[in-house]
Amino acid sequence: MKTSTSSSTVLNRRGLLQVGAAATALWATSVSAMAAAPKRRKFKLKYAPHFGQFEELSGKDPIDQLKFMADQGFTAVEDNGMRARPIEMQEKIGKEIARLGMTMGIFVVNFDTGFKTSLTSGDEALREQFLAAVRDSVEVAKRINTKVVTTLTGNVEPKLRMGFQEANVIDAVRRAAAICEASGLVMAFEPLNFRDHPNFFLTSNHQAYALMKAVNHPCAKLLFDLYHTQINEGEIIKNFDRCYDEVGYIQTGDTPGRQEPGTGEVNYRNVCKHIYGKGYRGIVGMEHGKAGKGKPGEQAVIDAYVACDNFPI
Repeated sequence: MKTSTSSSTVLNRRGLLQVGAAATALWATSVSAMAAAPKRRKFKLKYAPHFGQFEELSGKDPIDQLKFMADQGFTAVEDNGMRARPIEMQEKIGKEIARLGMTMGIFVVNFDTGFKTSLTSGDEALREQFLAAVRDSVEVAKRINTKVVTTLTGNVEPKLRMGFQEANVIDAVRRAAAICEASGLVMAFEPLNFRDHPNFFLTSNHQAYALMKAVNHPCAKLLFDLYHTQINEGEIIKNFDRCYDEVGYIQTGDTPGRQEPGTGEVNYRNVCKHIYGKGYRGIVGMEHGKAGKGKPGEQAVIDAYVACDNFPI
C-alpha cells in the first residue's frame, strides 16, 4: 500500500528543525558570550581601600567610590575619619556597604585627640575624654555595621616611670572594653613606629601584645601594621606569628615611603601568602599613599594588590 506525506506535515517538520537549529545557535552564542565575558576579580584576602584612594577613577562621591571598589573586587573598606562624618552620611555609607555585600573596617576612635589625650598619665579628665569617644564610637559602629575600630594610647608621660604608665593604660583600656562588651565592638590598639612618632607610648608589637594579655578582654586586640612593624622590628612574618592570637586587624604600607606594596623593601606577596595560610580572614586595611599621581597612580595601587594576592592556596 502506498503512503503519502501531507504538505502540512512536511512544513511542521521543517519548522521544528528550524526552531531546533535556532535554539542550538542561541545556546552556542550564550556559551560563547559567557566564556568571553570577564570574570569579576575576587581577592583571597579582604583588602580594604580608604575613601579617596580611587577618587580620580571613581569620582569624589563616597557612594560612587564604594561601587568602584566593589567592581574592582575589593570586599572591604576603611575610613579613619568616619566618626567625624555627618550621621546621615554614616547611615548612607552603611546601607550601601550592606547592599554591595562588603565589610566595613576600622575608623579611629580618638583620631582628633589621639596624641594629645594620653592614657599614660593617669589624668582622670583625659581618661574620661577617651571613654566618651569610645561610647560615641559604639554608636557610629552600629550605623556602619563595623565590628572593629582603631584606638590610640597617646604619648608617653615623661615625668612618670614606665610601670605606672603601663598600669594607667591597662586600667583605661579595661574600662573602655567594658563599654564595648554589649555590642561586641573590638578596639584594635595600634603601635606606631618610633621614627614617625618619636614620643608615642606603644612603639612595638611585643609591647602591645603584653598590654593585650594584661587587659585580657575580647574587645581589646592588637592592630598589626606592616609598615610600622618593618620600621620598628622587621621580621614581619615571625612577629606576626608571635602576636597572632591577639591580632584583631592588619594594615599595609610599604617602606620606605608608606606607599602601595611593591614600592619598597617588603616582599608583600610572601607576607600576604603567610597571613592567609595562617588562617587570618579579617580585614587588611590599605593605610598608605600612592607612589604615582592621577588615574595611572590609582590603577597602580589596584595592580599592586592583584600582584601581592597572586599566591597559590
